[in-house]
Amino acid sequence: MKLSPDLVEGRFIVRLNRFAARMEVAGREVMVHLANSGRLGELLVPGYRMLLKPVAGDHRKCPFDLALVDLGFTLCSADARLPNPLLAEAIEAGRVAEFQDNTQVRREVTYGDSRLDLLLEDSAPPCFVETKSVTLVVDGRALFPDAPTLRGVKHLNSLIHAKAEGYRAAVVFVIQRSDAKEFSPHDLADPLLGETLRRAVNSGVEAYAYCCQVSESEIRLANRIPIVL
Repeated sequence: MKLSPDLVEGRFIVRLNRFAARMEVAGREVMVHLANSGRLGELLVPGYRMLLKPVAGDHRKCPFDLALVDLGFTLCSADARLPNPLLAEAIEAGRVAEFQDNTQVRREVTYGDSRLDLLLEDSAPPCFVETKSVTLVVDGRALFPDAPTLRGVKHLNSLIHAKAEGYRAAVVFVIQRSDAKEFSPHDLADPLLGETLRRAVNSGVEAYAYCCQVSESEIRLANRIPIVL
């Protein structure tokens, strides 16, 4: 997936609320939208180099969106909206081994009282897929979530129900950086999510974790890594 060619360099100053931060760009302070409600404590560090996407619109209080964080040893995408289209594009292009024969992809599909990210209509049986954005990596282990997420628990329960009804169901954790060696649920941050994920896997829901290759111009789904439950 190509990123904006107009990314602007900035430096992080302070987070103002869940969805806004103050950063320095070319010697002046600007408001930046954070398309990620996670805590992001390992990314939003004063002085860190940020790459920002200019966004036009008179209705916007923030003239920039945060796109990438430069951690020195790797770039990390901080946009939680990307994993859904990123995975869909990779599946449609035949680049995801677990869904190799599935190219008919519907996005944002209602199932019960949930809206799940993808439905692979040419799977037999049809397959619901939920993607989760992961940015936290500690000692080579990617962790999700970094804050409690009732929405994430609800999605996993919907996948459990879909599997019980005869559908194929999968959750894919998209680690938006390249340095993770394995993935685990972050039980310290959200024990209910971890418990629900283990119950989902025991119920037949498939779980996968993929790292991404991230540059200043592109983000691509890369290697699959083990999940340690």
